[in-house]
Amino acid sequence: MAQKEIKDTGKTMPEKKFRAGGVVATVWNNKVDSDGKEIEYKTISIDRSYKNNKDEWQKTNSYRINDLPKVELVAKKAYDYIIGKDE
Repeated sequence: MAQKEIKDTGKTMPEKKFRAGGVVATVWNNKVDSDGKEIEYKTISIDRSYKNNKDEWQKTNSYRINDLPKVELVAKKAYDYIIGKDE
């Protein structure tokens, strides 16, 4: 699946997201030009959402001990998706 672009903004949309509570793994499809050939590869970002003291949603890539099983779960789901073993 190729990356999607939001019309008028040029922002790239994620290919797929996997969630476990506040932890999200996002799969991105990247394209680069190498010696005149377009090469595609995937990257994964893993973030945790939380509310700050002003009750505003924030994201971080720092995890508490109780988040680690969720990080493991979403990372495994992203890995299985990329190698074609997703459900």
